[in-house]
Amino acid sequence: MSDQDGNSFVWFLAGLGLGALAGVLYAPRSGNETREALRARAEEGREYVRNRAREAREQAAQWADRGRDAVNQQKDQFRAAYEAGRQAYQEATAGGGEARPPKSL
Repeated sequence: MSDQDGNSFVWFLAGLGLGALAGVLYAPRSGNETREALRARAEEGREYVRNRAREAREQAAQWADRGRDAVNQQKDQFRAAYEAGRQAYQEATAGGGEARPPKSL
């Protein structure tokens, strides 16, 4: 039984060696070329992520500007309404406390 196990292990090692040899012989690129291709793909991925992050920052800045503009517009409208109400109150109370009768048609 041990003779058969030893023989199987030898055949396993032989198959492993032949597979490695076939992989090296039929590889589409050399090791250096493969590493260079992997580096190039990694750099492309990094550049893609950088571009997407830049676009996201620009989009967020645009949204923030729009929000800021909307808030400023609302503040301006509120100030105008407040000033109009204040002026109307001052005009109404400027007569020394006299109440004006409503105008008739």
